[in-house]
Order: sequence, then C-alpha cells, then structure tokens
Amino acid sequence: MNIGVFFGSRSPEHEVSIITGEFIISELKKLGYGIVPIYLDKNGYWFVSEKMGSLKTFTTGKIEDRKNDKKIYLDLEASNGKLVFKNKGLGGKKYTVDVAFPAFHGQNGEDGTMQGLFEMFNMPYVGCDVASSAITIDKVLTKLLFQRFDIPTTEFLYFDKNEWNAKRVEFLEIAERDLGWPIFVKPARLGSSIGIAKANNTKELEIAIEVALKYDDKILIEKAVGNLMEITCAVIGGENPRASLIQESIFENDLFTYEDKYLNDGGTQLGNADQKIVIPARLNEELTEEIQSLSIEIFKKFGCSGMVRIDFLFDKENQKYYANEINTLPGTLYHHLWKASGLETGNLLKELIAIAEERHKKKSKFISSMESDILRFANSVKLRIGDEKNI
Repeated sequence: MNIGVFFGSRSPEHEVSIITGEFIISELKKLGYGIVPIYLDKNGYWFVSEKMGSLKTFTTGKIEDRKNDKKIYLDLEASNGKLVFKNKGLGGKKYTVDVAFPAFHGQNGEDGTMQGLFEMFNMPYVGCDVASSAITIDKVLTKLLFQRFDIPTTEFLYFDKNEWNAKRVEFLEIAERDLGWPIFVKPARLGSSIGIAKANNTKELEIAIEVALKYDDKILIEKAVGNLMEITCAVIGGENPRASLIQESIFENDLFTYEDKYLNDGGTQLGNADQKIVIPARLNEELTEEIQSLSIEIFKKFGCSGMVRIDFLFDKENQKYYANEINTLPGTLYHHLWKASGLETGNLLKELIAIAEERHKKKSKFISSMESDILRFANSVKLRIGDEKNI
C-alpha cells in the first residue's frame, strides 16, 4: 500500500505544514509503508518525488528551483479509487497513491478543499471529511454551533471586511459594551495563533482588527477569560471515538503565540518544550472526565473522523471551562499527548489509516447512482435547454 502525504499549500501556516508532513513521512517509513510525498508550494504548484520526503529539501536552497520535480501530471483515466501521478515525457516515473494522508494546516488543504478532491476520486483519506473540515476551520461557524449545541463558549461578535468598513464605529461601541476589556481578535479561518491579538482599549482593538483583516476578510472578536488556563484534549476514532489525557499549556504572554507553539524552546505544539506543557493538566478528576466526555461529544456532533484536537479556556478561579476551537490536524498529530496517553506514534498512524479505510469501505456501500428515464423525455421539457441547431 502506498500512502500519499500531502503538505504545504497556499496558507500562512505553510511552514508548519511542512514540519507536520515530514514528521508523518518519517514515521510512516519506519512502519514499512510505501510513501509518496506530495508538496504544494506557496504558488499552488505541485511537486511529487522522493526528494520531497526529506526536510533537508526545504531547509537548503529554494524548492521552486527544482523544476523537474514539478513536471508531473495527474493521470485522470487511471485515477479511480486512487491517485496516479506521472512524470512528463517518455518513460516518466509513475506514483500511485492508495490512501491520502493530508498534512495541511489552514486554508487550501485543512478546510475541506483537498478532502473534496479525494472524494471526487473515490479514495480513502485520513482525517475529517469535507463538511466537518469546512466548518471547523471557521472559528465563527464553530462557535455558532457550540451555542446551538449548548456547549459553553466565550461571548463573541463577528463581521466581515465590508461590514467593518461600513460600521466601524458601531462595532467598536458594541464590542466595548457587550464584551468589555480585554478582547481577543482573530482571523476566522486561520490557526497557529497567526494574526491573533489582545486589545485593552478601543485604539488597540481597531489596530488588531486591521491586522487580522490582512489574513482573512472575516473576523472574530471574543471576550477574554480571566485567571486563564489553556487546556487541550485530543480525540481519535470513527464511530466510537476516545479521548486523550488533557494537556495544560503554560505561556508567559497574553496568549499562546506562534513563537510559543513552534519556536521557543523547540515549540510546545511539537512536543519539545516539556517545561511549558503539563500532562495530565492540573484539574481534579471530575473536571477531567467532564472535559474528556464533552470532547467526545463535540467530535461526534461535528461529524469528525480520524483525529482532532479540541482547545478549551479554563477559568481557574471560577472553575469554568469554555470550548474554544476544533483543530482537525494538530501539528505533528500531537503525538506527544497521545504518547503520554498510552498510544505510541506508530500505532497512532496505523489506527488513523485503518479508520480511513473503514470509512471508505462503509461509504462505498451507499447507492451513488439511480436509473432514470429523464433524458429520454428531455425534448418534451418546456424549458428549452439549448439550441439544437447549434449542437
């Protein structure tokens, strides 16, 4: 079986995706799978070759200079239930992908776009489907559904760029009146803490919104949680998901920054900064079980599959928690949290692939076509479809 690992793409989280993709490739090789590394650069060009399966390829030189690696095409005739890539020219190498393993972060990959491609080619793929990916990438839609499902979440407002330009003063007044200070500002469809800022007054809020609008035209602003502890619970499975231990993230700034997650002391999201994460989180047994149970409920209600990470904000003084975000592809699969929970990386990957295959197998049993005489009677339809003289 050949596993195609897809990573990169047109997203501010491009570099984070490369790290996750290379991690998955390295671990899958240890398990003996055939690997097809598939890298999408920042301009949307596709590169398929063994060279893309090495982190050194991306740390030395410009990947865009490897023109021969992108002289490749997708064989549409052969790609049914799989993807078949071929190098251009006589005797070009062929790469067959039996199961897709997307390792994208953010837009143009984690948001349901690539999942739609896999669905069109009727092939198994790891992780959430089109609908759950598209919903959870959007922080606004996610919080609206939290409210609909009576899942506790922080108070918030949202608007798009056109609304902001038309009603700037009104939004600033509503934010101060309904949310109070401080306020967090986030691009609606971006992760890794990119574009997020904390505002303590109207001027800071206005600046933070303008910065966030550089990344997305839809903005979420939400009430801050006092006495904050940021906690995370991962969930894995298909129809019968289970939760990991809960992780507590320790940070010195007003928020868990991109630098905290990926750069400082090796990055907590990559599981390298042991002094900045606590597993299990310092919560009592009752709260721990309650949050784990809620995480599984969220996983099910949002139609998730494979593995997700659910982030919560916890008010230590009032002992209240708020569901914050759902991440359908945590950096390097949050393997450190699963390892602490008793699931080694190799078994984590095997389980994710098995879940993907089982979902595809079940889906293939559904009826996808229907015999109909509608075309025989098309000429009798009063609404003329086209000019037959020009056909």
